[in-house]
Order: sequence, then structure tokens, then C-alpha cells
Amino acid sequence: MTAAIEIQRLHKSFGSLDVLRGIDFSIAPGEVVCVIGPSGSGKSTLLRCANLLEQPSSGRVLVGGVDITDPDVDIDRVRRRIGMVYQQFNLFPHLKVLKNLTIAQRKVLKRGEAESVRIARENLARVGLADKELSYPAQLSGGQQQRVAIARALAMGPELMLFDEPTSALDPELVGEVLRVMRGLADEGMTMMVVTHEMGFARDVADRVVFMDGGVVVEEGRPHEVLGSPRHERTRSFLSRVIHAEKVNTATEDTA
Repeated sequence: MTAAIEIQRLHKSFGSLDVLRGIDFSIAPGEVVCVIGPSGSGKSTLLRCANLLEQPSSGRVLVGGVDITDPDVDIDRVRRRIGMVYQQFNLFPHLKVLKNLTIAQRKVLKRGEAESVRIARENLARVGLADKELSYPAQLSGGQQQRVAIARALAMGPELMLFDEPTSALDPELVGEVLRVMRGLADEGMTMMVVTHEMGFARDVADRVVFMDGGVVVEEGRPHEVLGSPRHERTRSFLSRVIHAEKVNTATEDTA
């Protein structure tokens, strides 16, 4: 079976700073992989290299068997197979929700007006926002805006979804509504690569967890292995800090 995405010996440097130092792993069709690790470990850079928003310094990235690092590849064609959801929502503030979902369909996929509206409405319903198609982004909560961003990506019919810390810009009470949508996508069999600090989501939804630090993959495996019984000290240290921070945040919320 051809991997949905395969990353081979990937390096990325910014000047003298080595951000990625020889990354190797692949994701099978229908698999959900959560990438965790401390800030600055290279997680988001890896995600951006996965659809060539960042050009790798060396190594290869294959999407559905197509080497997107090949200079002769039609990268725009390959990118149509990949949905990307960012930390910030990146919606067009001057356009209503429905227009945000139809504009790329029409310009990139050359769909007609009726078809693009039908697909937009289907995907707004999919994320629970069928009643918000005539709203402007500023009229929505952060969680609703992120769900619109997910619906916009889904409207393009991707085979693979990349999520770059999709809940990090949200207030805590809004995180759950976005994670519920992502859980639903996983249940539908969507192939997903998720950079996240949400350990509960990784534990419950991921098929595999990848822990990165210092630009390398330190450890990977099933969630109960990496999160429950990590082999490496760096993984144990990271998880202990995350658990401590979660306890502090919970205590703060309870006394607020």
C-alpha cells in the first residue's frame, strides 16, 4: 500500500540553525498521527515541509507516492490533495462564511457556483455550522472560526489533512468543539497529521504518536506506549512538565 505521506531523511536549516535533522516516517491512508514535543522542536516546520510551504534543505517528501520535492512536480496539483488548518484561522474577514468556502473551489478547482455552494453547505453542516453561512468571521467565536477553517479545507476534497496546533489560539472553553470535529473526521477515516499539545486528544484519537525534540524524532509508537510508558528520558521529562502544567491550569480554573 502506498503511504499517504512519506518523509525521507528530511533536513531543514534556517541559516546556521538546523531545525530538522534527518526526519524519517510515513503515514498510512486512514491513519491519524499526532506529533508532540516542546516548542522549538521542529514540529510546525515539519508540517510546513510536508506540503512544501517550507522548502526542505535536503531529503524527500512523497504524497501518495509523488515526490513533491522533485523540481519538476506540479506542486499545485499535489497540494489540492492536502488540506491545511493553521493555528490562526486565516479566514477572509471581508467575506461571509459561505464565500470563504466557495472562493477557492471556484478559482482553484474551477467548480461552478451551484456546485461550490452545495459542497460548502455540506461541509458547514459537517462541522455543525450550517446556520452561520451568512455571518462574517468577526461575528463568530474563535472555535467557530476554526471550524469554518476546517470546513473550508474539507470543501476542497483533500485526501490528507494537516493540522498545526489548531486549538492553541483558542480560549480553553472553545477547544472541545474543535476537537470534536477532528474526532469525527478521524472516525470517518480521514488521514490526519496533527501537531498538538492536546495530550487527551492524542491519547484517545491517534493511531500513532510521534515525539520530537531538537529537530529529530526521539520516540514514536502507539499512544499508550509513548504517553503511558515512554522509553526515553526526554519524552518522560516533557510529559511530566505537560501533566504538571495541566494540573496547575485546572487548579487555577477551579479557583477562578
